[in-house]
Amino acid sequence: MLFPTMLVGSYPQPEWLIDRKKLAGRFPPRVRAGELWRIPEPLLAEAQNDATLVAIQAQEEAGLDVLTDGEMRRESYSNRFATALEGVDLDNPGSALDRSGHPNPVPRIVGRIRRKHAVMVEDLLFLKRHTRKPVKITVPGPFTMAQQAQNDHYASEEAAALDYAEAVNAEIADLFAAGADIVQVDEPYMQARPEKARQYGLKAVNRALEGIRGTTALHICFGYAAIIHARPSGYSFLPELKDCSCAQVSIETAQSKLDCKVLEQLGGKQILVGCLDLSDMTVETPELVQQRIERALEFVRPENVILAPDCGMKYLPREVADGKLKAMVEAARRLRARFAQAS
Repeated sequence: MLFPTMLVGSYPQPEWLIDRKKLAGRFPPRVRAGELWRIPEPLLAEAQNDATLVAIQAQEEAGLDVLTDGEMRRESYSNRFATALEGVDLDNPGSALDRSGHPNPVPRIVGRIRRKHAVMVEDLLFLKRHTRKPVKITVPGPFTMAQQAQNDHYASEEAAALDYAEAVNAEIADLFAAGADIVQVDEPYMQARPEKARQYGLKAVNRALEGIRGTTALHICFGYAAIIHARPSGYSFLPELKDCSCAQVSIETAQSKLDCKVLEQLGGKQILVGCLDLSDMTVETPELVQQRIERALEFVRPENVILAPDCGMKYLPREVADGKLKAMVEAARRLRARFAQAS
């Protein structure tokens, strides 16, 4: 299928599940943040299952081609996995600067990073039980997790990132064994800290993907629009991803008005073209979404273009997210019709 549609990962969590005002009033948590949940712990897992069904139904009704679980069980895109690993002290967290330059409590590395058990597999299996469509699930990337931790154990950040990569590699292998169609690795800090990314970030990601048989994506962005408001006009780390082992690269173009010529440098990879501006609560028209995709089509072959939001939709009101997704699906339909006529 030309121009498939999908989320980057997250869909808005219901207000009855999580305190959205608290969520929006702080930086994304790196350690556990149980105070965000409205549901008491004995009932929380069931409530998260119910919220996942809401997210699946919303994606089905919008007409998306590939579904995620909406990340309903996560306080942030990274902390659920990062805090499940061996080698981190969660009772005595450390501190690290967020991409905005503010200090944030983070996992403190006190021993070797190891994956104790599968973290996302049950989430994936629940998703697969409730849709017949292809499915994608996301995991935080090793470079980003190393940046979101205080290293009190390893001789270097690179050594920490490579052990994070081993943990991610094991998780991805289990996710594909459990039936994932796509696994996406979230690496926003490659954009935030490009010099370090050039030193060892790509090495860590490729280690995380080593030996993996399945379609993998890498998401790189400028941060949640609800939190990071300023957008540069171009990526500080993007052409380097041509040497990444992933099949797909997920970028944002809508809010940043990205010059899509840079996509020529990604070596024929499939591109998740971010075409929904998540800083704007106005629902785009299908025509506007199509125009954004056509900017990318000047530099990317049609069969390599995937439609997606700029980033996760976690902070949007649900009605806005639903409207935007329907506009994106309609834009994809129009693009398919146009290219079918051309052929």
